[in-house]
Amino acid sequence: MAGKFELYKDKAGEFRFRLKAGNGEIILASEGYKQRASAENGIESVKKNAPEDARYERKETKSGKHMFNLKATNGQVIGTSESYESEAGRDNGIESVKKNAPDADVKDLTED
Repeated sequence: MAGKFELYKDKAGEFRFRLKAGNGEIILASEGYKQRASAENGIESVKKNAPEDARYERKETKSGKHMFNLKATNGQVIGTSESYESEAGRDNGIESVKKNAPDADVKDLTED
């Protein structure tokens, strides 16, 4: 099953998106955007930048877990991963984003 983006509104009324792998696990989440178009541009940016390994910033959290940010060509963070117990888990997450993001459909959850 292919991955998909979900576009939704958070409790503050901001637009956000998340990328889910084929198994339904969230592998990347966005910041909040005031405008729907900005969130949609963020999704397009993830699709474009996901295949490029150099766009991933691999980090360790203060608690010793591992996570990553996906950055656009201008260095702006366009998506953030969950925390992983191991570097291998984080690297698998990156590979999943690379594989799922470019062709993922967008499901709009903002309309009730």
